[in-house]
Amino acid sequence: MAIQKGDFIKLNYTGKFEDGKIFDTTDEELAKKEEIFNPSGLYGGDVVIVGAGHTIEGLDEDLEGKEVGYSGSVVISPEKAFGLSNPKLVETISITKLKDRNVHPGLPVEVDGRRGVVSRVIGRRVTVDFNSPLAGKTVTYEYTIEKVLETEVEKIQGLLALYTGLRDLEIETADGVAKIYIPTGLTFNQRWLMAKNRVASELFKYADFKEVQFIEKVTAESETQIPAEPEVKAEAESESKPETEESSEPEV
Repeated sequence: MAIQKGDFIKLNYTGKFEDGKIFDTTDEELAKKEEIFNPSGLYGGDVVIVGAGHTIEGLDEDLEGKEVGYSGSVVISPEKAFGLSNPKLVETISITKLKDRNVHPGLPVEVDGRRGVVSRVIGRRVTVDFNSPLAGKTVTYEYTIEKVLETEVEKIQGLLALYTGLRDLEIETADGVAKIYIPTGLTFNQRWLMAKNRVASELFKYADFKEVQFIEKVTAESETQIPAEPEVKAEAESESKPETEESSEPEV
């Protein structure tokens, strides 16, 4: 059966720039080889809902109509990838606003909570580009549709992994109600606080649940390891494009 909007699918992919450089992948060994491995990321494939904005627009659109097991590639223009560069996000500031005064072009910096890259230094004035490093880039995604998730538990666990980095949480479902048992430490995790309402709303919309219960669970066993707070990734900082690895929203 052809993939359609609303399907929960498991997707493996690799994203490349036009020069062939890999910037994202669900393949752990390839990530290590390309020196883009994130020790706090999940590898082995992402679960996404087709049409829900879990991945960039061009890839999301290309998934529709394909069959399970399909492998192929798609070239995506900036408009349907990570957006065009916005000249308004290129700013010239005083070097005194930077913690490190030993600046040079290409240096990543943070100014007033915003991350950017130094593009030019003239005297004590510094030009910083606050655009995503992926903005304005044409990219190619090679991908494989591994499976369509059918069971309620699979769908919930897939969403939780996508949004929180946690797999195999205890879940119960019955009569349109989903019960998700949360380790106590997770209730104080900023990533979780940002994600749980999104998880619930997507289960209502795409999996026909009427109620989602988040139940804090305390056991005498050793604490469940909670993922570190996600770093802000260049390719996943629009709310409609989740990254494979770390964001309050999913990115691919």
